[in-house]
Amino acid sequence: MVESKGWKWEIVDDDESGIWKSPCVESYYLLDRWKQQNKMQFLDLGSGLGRHSIQFGKNGFSVHCFDISEEAILRTKEWAKNEGLSFKYAIGDMLKLPYADGSLDCILCRNVISHTDTNGVKQAVSEIYRVLCKGGECYLTLCSKATSEFSKKERPSVDENTRLRMDDGPEYKVPHFYADYGLIKELFAEFKIISIAHIEDFWEKGGETNSSFHYHILVKKDG
Repeated sequence: MVESKGWKWEIVDDDESGIWKSPCVESYYLLDRWKQQNKMQFLDLGSGLGRHSIQFGKNGFSVHCFDISEEAILRTKEWAKNEGLSFKYAIGDMLKLPYADGSLDCILCRNVISHTDTNGVKQAVSEIYRVLCKGGECYLTLCSKATSEFSKKERPSVDENTRLRMDDGPEYKVPHFYADYGLIKELFAEFKIISIAHIEDFWEKGGETNSSFHYHILVKKDG
C-alpha cells in the first residue's frame, strides 16, 4: 500500500469565487435528501478548504471535518469562525478514520478516495462502512479508466489500477486510483448501491478541449 498523500493546499489560492470555495452541484441534492431523512451527523471526508462543511453547517448539520492536510483544516477553521459556525475537526489518514463504529449518518467524499492505490481504496471503503450507522449513506466519486490520463505513458504505474499524477501543482506525485463498473461493484459489495453515474467533464486549456470521466456513486449501509 502506498503512503497516503494529500493535496498541497499551501499553493492553492484562497479565492472566494473559486471552485474550491464553491459547493459542487450534487451537494445541493444530497443536502436536501439527507435533511429530509434526518441524517444530520455529516462527515466531510477530505474536506479541503471547507466548501461543503460550510454549506452543510449553514443548514443545521452537525459537521465533522476530516483531511490529511493541516493547512486545509486551518483554513476551514478560519472560514467557519468568520461564518459563526462550530465544527469538529480531525487531521489524519482516510485509511484509519477517528470515528466510532456506526457514529455517522452521511458522508460526502468527492474527489478524495481516489488518492491512494487499490489496497488503499479497499481500506478506505471498509472504514466508510464501519463508521456509517445502519441506513447511513455515502456519496463519493472515483476516477474512471475511460479517462485518457489512465493510459498515458508519463503516468508511472503503482498497480494495475493506480497511476501517479506528475503535473506541477497541488496534486504532484499524488496517486490516482481508476475504476470501472465491475470494480465498483466489487468494492461496494457490502453496501446497497443506490446509484452509479458515469460523467464526462470538459474544460478548455491552451486552446484545446480536455475531458475526464468520473464515477459518481451513492451507497447505503443496510447491514
